[in-house]
Amino acid sequence: MSDTLALTQDLIARNSVTPADNGCQEVMCTRLAAVGFEIESLRFGNVENFWAKRGQGGPVLCFAGHTDVVPTGPLEEWRTNPFVPTIRDGVLYGRGAADMKSGLAAMVTATEAFVHEHPQHKGSIAFLITSDEEGPSVDGTKRVVETLNARGERIDFCVVGEPSSEHRIGDTIKIGRRGSLSGRLTVHGVQGHVAYPQMAENPVHTLAPALAELTARTWDQGNEFFQPTTFQISNLNAGTGAPNVIPGELKARFNLRYSPVQSLDQLKRTVEDILHKHGVRYSLEWYVSGEPFYTPPGDLSNAAVAAIEAVTGHKPSLSTGGGTSDGRFIAPMGAQVVELGVTNATIHKVNECVRVEEIDVLHRLYLGVLKNLLA
Repeated sequence: MSDTLALTQDLIARNSVTPADNGCQEVMCTRLAAVGFEIESLRFGNVENFWAKRGQGGPVLCFAGHTDVVPTGPLEEWRTNPFVPTIRDGVLYGRGAADMKSGLAAMVTATEAFVHEHPQHKGSIAFLITSDEEGPSVDGTKRVVETLNARGERIDFCVVGEPSSEHRIGDTIKIGRRGSLSGRLTVHGVQGHVAYPQMAENPVHTLAPALAELTARTWDQGNEFFQPTTFQISNLNAGTGAPNVIPGELKARFNLRYSPVQSLDQLKRTVEDILHKHGVRYSLEWYVSGEPFYTPPGDLSNAAVAAIEAVTGHKPSLSTGGGTSDGRFIAPMGAQVVELGVTNATIHKVNECVRVEEIDVLHRLYLGVLKNLLA
């Protein structure tokens, strides 16, 4: 068994459903300290974070990731205990196997190997690890970045260990993400008896035409790097439970994943104009969980592509697809950011898993990036 696989199993065995860490970061910090890293624990609220650094000056190459995992879902649908790492037919099962404890393990073991080979490496290696990526993402990477900015620390290159690969490891590198704008909508009506609709105002009926226009709308065409903006309803609730009562209120949650061709003000204005157009009486709260970011091809993406080609023999595609990641907090520091990890077919699902061979390949990919940039 490889050291990277053993460490992955150790991390999976620690039940760290967000925002819990359950000792994962302590394991990582102990190993990093043993190869010369200075460790700084940064706890905000109930969230564990750490910043670790080795070396002097720039460039600063940072590995970023999270020890928290999503809840298991129905335990009866798991073939094995999600916190008892189990290998079957060359596949490792467990919550966090892909997202992203295999990535964390590969970061650590690749760094250990690199430091052993290059104890006087160029620049600095850093780790920014949180237990608040799968949760609200308020007291995690965002707060650590604020702390680093306040004291003038920088990150030049950042490798986020999210599971970026789609069909085989290394086939895709994420070099950016769309922004995420959410709305909490309350539609106001007048409750009444279904037999007397003239004496009531049904918020479901009022919203329906506006909702049809919002969902059918072509928001933009995206651009050469980003998919088009999309609108999705995630929650919709109305009614008293009685079949003969017109509800007096409707509540909805929606999300816009938007490309940089849009601005936040444009999106908000368009949604509100459509609601007004259809006579919807409403209250609306907006939430921005991340703005778009993009890393143009440069030293970091070139180093990652070269490492993938050397290890796998294949050239990866560069993508901005998928959801958000903590890269959205790090990119505004001026850092080049890429996401590189194992395949993502089972993330957040029951029976989450990763092929064992991918774990060791990822170790070699991270080691290649380190050598390409800091050897």
